[in-house]
Amino acid sequence: MTQNREIRIAAALITRPDGQTLLVRKAGTSAFMQPGGKMEPAEAPGDALCRELHEELALTVKPEELRYLGQYSAAAANEPDHVVIAEVFHLLVTSNVFPEAEIEEIVWVNPQAPGNLVLAPLTRDLILPLCAKPLDHGTPIALA
Repeated sequence: MTQNREIRIAAALITRPDGQTLLVRKAGTSAFMQPGGKMEPAEAPGDALCRELHEELALTVKPEELRYLGQYSAAAANEPDHVVIAEVFHLLVTSNVFPEAEIEEIVWVNPQAPGNLVLAPLTRDLILPLCAKPLDHGTPIALA
């Protein structure tokens, strides 16, 4: 029996005022998921997410602009025998975002009906269902 290993990440549930949710697909993978990534040693989750959003989507976000939703875990989409433990934050945006770095594709979806996309387990089973609940949107972030 193989022991599961943990991958600690910070991830963003990014929504628009129309309720659509942003999903990303990294190069060389098939599953769509929330933007975000691994935290560096001793890096706070909000700081890690701001760094990752800048690298992946060229978004400049401050940690205080993020709304913490909680910690969630699921099987890793791209690494067998691994579990992701995600610190998940919500961010409401009012302008377009574009893929950068290792992000090959982005898509805005209806979180209740994402279509036939291959979804990461964390996204499919835990994060998209959060959209069915009222979210504290905070102040929309207008991105340049």
